[in-house]
Amino acid sequence: MATEKPQLDRFGIAAALQEIAQLMDLKGGQYRFKAKAYNAGARAIQGVANLDQLVKEDRLTTLPRIGDALASQIKQLYLTGQSSVLNGLRKEFPKGVVELSAVPGLSVDKIRQLQEELGITSIAELKAAAEAGKLQKLKGFGPKTEQRLLAQISTPIKKKPKERLHLHHALSAAEQVIDVLKSIDGVIDVSIAGSLRRWVETVDTVDLVVSTNKAAAVIEQFLTFPLILSSQMDGPNSCFAQLADGATVSVTAVPPKEFALTLLVKTGSEAHLNRLQLQAERKNVSLPALPRTEEQIYKQLGLAYIPPELREDAGEIEAALKKKLPRDLVTEADIKGMVHCHTTYSDGIHTLEAMVRGAEEMGMQYITITDHSPTANYAGGLKLDRLKRQWEEIDEVQQKVKIKILRGTESDIIATGKLDYPDPVLEQFDVIVASIHARYKMDAAKMTERITTAMREPVFKIWGHGLGRLLQRRPPIECDVERILDVIAESQAAIEINGDPYRLDLEPRWVREARKRKIKFVVSVDAHSVRAMNNVKYGVAMARRGWVTRREVLNTLNTAAFAKAVRPI
Repeated sequence: MATEKPQLDRFGIAAALQEIAQLMDLKGGQYRFKAKAYNAGARAIQGVANLDQLVKEDRLTTLPRIGDALASQIKQLYLTGQSSVLNGLRKEFPKGVVELSAVPGLSVDKIRQLQEELGITSIAELKAAAEAGKLQKLKGFGPKTEQRLLAQISTPIKKKPKERLHLHHALSAAEQVIDVLKSIDGVIDVSIAGSLRRWVETVDTVDLVVSTNKAAAVIEQFLTFPLILSSQMDGPNSCFAQLADGATVSVTAVPPKEFALTLLVKTGSEAHLNRLQLQAERKNVSLPALPRTEEQIYKQLGLAYIPPELREDAGEIEAALKKKLPRDLVTEADIKGMVHCHTTYSDGIHTLEAMVRGAEEMGMQYITITDHSPTANYAGGLKLDRLKRQWEEIDEVQQKVKIKILRGTESDIIATGKLDYPDPVLEQFDVIVASIHARYKMDAAKMTERITTAMREPVFKIWGHGLGRLLQRRPPIECDVERILDVIAESQAAIEINGDPYRLDLEPRWVREARKRKIKFVVSVDAHSVRAMNNVKYGVAMARRGWVTRREVLNTLNTAAFAKAVRPI
């Protein structure tokens, strides 16, 4: 089956699926649920490297979030370049409705009117018509509406209010666009820049810098990328592109000799760059005349090289001047064990054995199985009988694998500050993660007392996702963080740097405060699936943003040393 050349590649198919999702979303009602399914399918297809094989072997439904209906449309798009669902939706809507619906105030009916009366099918045509005074002549528009629309479509994409992307979504978008850019003739190098290169928790714009001697041609070719919904030039060799999945991408193409300086400037942060400019003035150095690598740029400014994650004007300039920057920031390669993993015993989606084998395939030396404790009944928290059965299974699986399995728990810190297993049970674990999962809205004083009480418990424990935030969904709990850190520094405790991209907790400023108190850390994955063990890179990124070194992270230790360090008693 499907031995002929595909009519659409994975990006073209993803673009079609996202157009289906957008049109279904415009239909509203129950179609919005279907829209989410098509968007999820588009994300899944974008990341597939072996699409040809999956189609030929009829295995599309083995992909996450791809059911029979989606697989049918993907196969149609692959073989014919057409989708029966998309063709049907296009007949229902005026041409250009997806692009034009991004303009505030333009309903589907108004877009249809613009097409029928003025032939307008794009934002560029809308702008031209508004500038020519043609819109005000239409029924229901008028001069004020024309001027308002013109002002809105003249606003750069990057300035339009929108929800920021979570770090992992921004990284996924960047990787897809980089694949496209690298396939364009004349591209020498491509690098992520901006807040994404600094691994900021949420990202407004995905910034990319391209090294090329054919800047204009590269930008022109990039703008033919099928996943681009709309675009806007930002100078002769730079553009903003709105992707169909909601990401805004900025691409700047420069000659090789300008690449390093452009990358430095585009990476930011603004506060860091302002400090570099002051340093350049003190040294009487002209930035445009600086060498071609970032390392050389910092050297000529009299500074040690500052990694991107540290460029926030949080003391890194002073440390670089004194050559006191941490020399061995933790890296993903340093991590020897997967910490904080859930299984089907509580709210994980993969079995204990599947999680263990997943960690082993990643080259880990050990894994902690830390399912929820009884209080977390909503998450299938383990009562003593099921905990006993889990321990028995751990022993059974241990006979099949080389990786060391450590018996653990994510024990709830209940309102009184106690951990919700009896002390004799807590003492039998290999590792305890102590977390809050309920009653987040206690006042700051009571919450501080709750956490400090838990941290003083006479067993070693790891403070899990400390402030309980869910990015863009739930704010951090209110408490006296410095007081809690003081208590942890005096107690048998360490702090988790949680790699779940919706948590990324503790945030870097508090990690830096913890470092001042000589507190140890664990970079965790908070994984509820095998795939989520890739969260390790986000945990490492947050640790680096907090200036954490390899020696300060407990799970950079080998199995025996880690087990000894985290043993409850």
